[in-house]
Amino acid sequence: MAEEPITARLHTRIERDFPEPGAAKGIEGALRVLAGELEGSRQDTERLLAAAVLIADGDVDRFRSAVRLARQDWRDLLVSGGLADGDWPSVLDRELGRSR
Repeated sequence: MAEEPITARLHTRIERDFPEPGAAKGIEGALRVLAGELEGSRQDTERLLAAAVLIADGDVDRFRSAVRLARQDWRDLLVSGGLADGDWPSVLDRELGRSR
């Protein structure tokens, strides 16, 4: 994994959802590890990581559950995060803002 897996718009969402001191940094660290673990899925990295953030909705315990779910089956992560269908790019734009 050569490039940064956390996009600018995902970073912004993480900081908004996890405003407690140090929380966003911890979430992003866990997402970087998860991105490496899910590399073999051949799915869009932002899509996978955003699914975990959307499931969490600002709750660290729910985020941890989402990461566990991703490690069991990334497809279940996408379903739970609302990003399993073909409209996932527009859902990401709605949830994170348009990509640049």
